[in-house]
Amino acid sequence: MWIDTHCHLDAAEFAGASFAVAEDAASAGVSAIVIPAVHSSNFATVAALAHQRTDCFYALGIHPMYVPTSQENDLSTLRCEVERLMSLADGKTKLVAIGEIGLDFFVPALTQSPLKEKQEFFYIEQLKIARDFALPVLLHVRRSQDIILKHLRRIQVIGGIAHAFNGSEQQAQVFIDLGFKLGFGGAMTYTRALQIRRLATHLPFDSIVLETDAPDMAPSWLHPAFNRPAELPQIGRVLAELRGLSVEQVAAQTSANAQAVMPRLLFDRR
Repeated sequence: MWIDTHCHLDAAEFAGASFAVAEDAASAGVSAIVIPAVHSSNFATVAALAHQRTDCFYALGIHPMYVPTSQENDLSTLRCEVERLMSLADGKTKLVAIGEIGLDFFVPALTQSPLKEKQEFFYIEQLKIARDFALPVLLHVRRSQDIILKHLRRIQVIGGIAHAFNGSEQQAQVFIDLGFKLGFGGAMTYTRALQIRRLATHLPFDSIVLETDAPDMAPSWLHPAFNRPAELPQIGRVLAELRGLSVEQVAAQTSANAQAVMPRLLFDRR
């Protein structure tokens, strides 16, 4: 069993073929896919996709790169929708996390005032929503690890995933101490990605989850084509080689890690 903890199944690159893309992933052995939102305008889309299939789940949040086109009332929309879903009579919702949220200090325009401050404001407010409803968070952490961690220490959530992790071992340990797992995907498959491969090899095995970030972060054998969740088992094989483990061990442990950090994935959706 494999779990893709981060896949933008609603992306335009899939051109309306999202169901077929998910079906291909299931045929390849992917048992669950988590679809994170990026903007209030796609909240309904990711929810609808998740409800089309028993093996799909979703997260709601505002991505830092979509903060420039977002307004404060989008945060109210997010809070109200999460409150509605978490109060459903049967207690079961396919919402499993708040995400994708975080900070992006790689894009130059986002590091300048007032967008830098706006990013932080949206990140903080979404952490509060996750805290208030006891939901994990899916974090976008690009050149922003220390500030991400500063706010996590102050606003304590139940945990989550640092998506596409590429920080230091020391930063990784702080995330782990705060209840987070670290996401590894296509970038790990490039032999030149020495730091990422070192982290994937040496970090505690119970702290690692797998992801595709499809259609982005294509593995080495697909580049420059766009990524698909069906590639996750092959990405997992790379992790198995790096750690000297069997593919079965990697599939079992990374899936258990994903279920531990996103408990709602444990619900029986049949």
